[in-house]
Amino acid sequence: MANELGDKNPDFFLNEIGLENVENAYWNLYPSELIEDTLRLGEGVLTDTGALAINTGEFTGRSPKDKFVVKDKKTENSVWWGDVNNEFDENKFDILYNRMAAYLSGKDIWVRDAYVCASPKYRLNLRVVNELPWGNLFSYNLFLRPGRDEIRTFKHDWLIINAPGFHAKPEIDGTRQHNFAIINFTRKIILIGGTGYTGEIKKSVFTVLNYILPYEKRVLSMHCSANIGKNNDTAIFFGLSGTGKTTLSADPERKLIGDDEHGWSDDEIFNFEGGCYAKCVNLSKEKEPQIYNAIKFGALLENVGFYEGTTTVNYGDIDITENTRVSYPSHYIENAVSPSVGPIPKNIFFLTCDAFGVLPPISRLTKEQAMYHFISGYTAKVAGTEMGITEPQTTFSACFGKAFLPLHPGKYAELLGEKLEKHDVQVWLVNTGWVSGGYGEGSRINLTYTRALINAALNGKLKDVNYAVSPYFNLKFPTECPGVPSEILNPEKAWKNKEKFHEVCKNLAKKFIDNFRQYESGVSKEILSAAPCIENLKAAI
Repeated sequence: MANELGDKNPDFFLNEIGLENVENAYWNLYPSELIEDTLRLGEGVLTDTGALAINTGEFTGRSPKDKFVVKDKKTENSVWWGDVNNEFDENKFDILYNRMAAYLSGKDIWVRDAYVCASPKYRLNLRVVNELPWGNLFSYNLFLRPGRDEIRTFKHDWLIINAPGFHAKPEIDGTRQHNFAIINFTRKIILIGGTGYTGEIKKSVFTVLNYILPYEKRVLSMHCSANIGKNNDTAIFFGLSGTGKTTLSADPERKLIGDDEHGWSDDEIFNFEGGCYAKCVNLSKEKEPQIYNAIKFGALLENVGFYEGTTTVNYGDIDITENTRVSYPSHYIENAVSPSVGPIPKNIFFLTCDAFGVLPPISRLTKEQAMYHFISGYTAKVAGTEMGITEPQTTFSACFGKAFLPLHPGKYAELLGEKLEKHDVQVWLVNTGWVSGGYGEGSRINLTYTRALINAALNGKLKDVNYAVSPYFNLKFPTECPGVPSEILNPEKAWKNKEKFHEVCKNLAKKFIDNFRQYESGVSKEILSAAPCIENLKAAI
């Protein structure tokens, strides 16, 4: 069954990818049709806002140990092999592909033609084959959508086969267990099976772009959000979970380019995706009005709970998982830019929730420091938020997205350094965590103050103020900022117990240094020169 296929023959394409024996192939259906099919199959329910809610089954998050890259002539000497990129045998891949095709024989499938990269220069066409209609709705929401005329002549660059019901047999297929996500850069195919978690689709494509763009195109791929101001100034926000990336990039005075994945070419910033995949836990209209208002007909909710006897979502219900999610197309956000492209950024913000309370609320980084902190990707988990955590714990994720890097992190840092050198870009390290002491003694910085600091940086109000230098980390921070109490800008002065401050500083600096050892052999001396110095006992000025 075809929709918007013009005079194309769907059977030809199915033969081409080895799926000629499926029962029915539904091509490029509208969201309303995919929702209808999901309800017909008993796979989901409509909420009181019109959004479709589904359960992804056994897996409610990614499974990093079951993500593989085929090792062959193309990837053998280019991919960063190890814990992040697990090797997979190319012959085993071919066998697994054929077994998945046989599994889908006699079944209905849903096919989506889509693309990634809003910049026409770097566009990558995808053909996504989903075993379930709600998986195809996710593909519609997350990826960019070709127009009717484009569909008629569409040719895919990459093929994705997503079959949650297919369970691999490790002894035959070479997987670790029954679920898997495998990328074959030579055949340009992604296989995902044994898991219904839709994030595996999104992040597999992101991993592909993290290889192709930097390695083949010299375009920096980034796990970040981006927005643009009235003066056509682009800002980029990097940050791990809990640092405020989504909140701080959602500014009513600025338009959203994208919330998660972008490329930085010689002359522009562009969104990879055509939608958003947002966390829902404890969501409220007051906290996140843009996300809350986007959860309407066409949006896809994953693993949420309901108030008893209703179809009203209880966003505080984490019985299934804390990783409740919603996907929706970008145009569900009122101030989204279309097409989602912007000029070279003027400011970049690295967001970190420092629960130890020793990093300044904002610091101006040198190029070398920017590359070092980019590779480090630091934040801290707060005590009490997870079982077994009784004090703040450091988290480091290279380039703020280590799990999706097929190349050594140093490659991305070098690209960042080149672009910082070429363009007049200022990088800021912003602590959205604790001030006047660590967790349990100080307090988390007021969101109003963080917004004021970011706005001051965006508006150039931090250019001509006095700066001081933090101990150990050698970070330059402003001693004044409009709308922010000066006493919280200098961490050392804000702490009552100076001796403990220095002790905590040294401990955190050592963790930075210990973490960075794994990258030392693949980075330049200038990056290494920006590491914290534990021997530096000089207090901030």
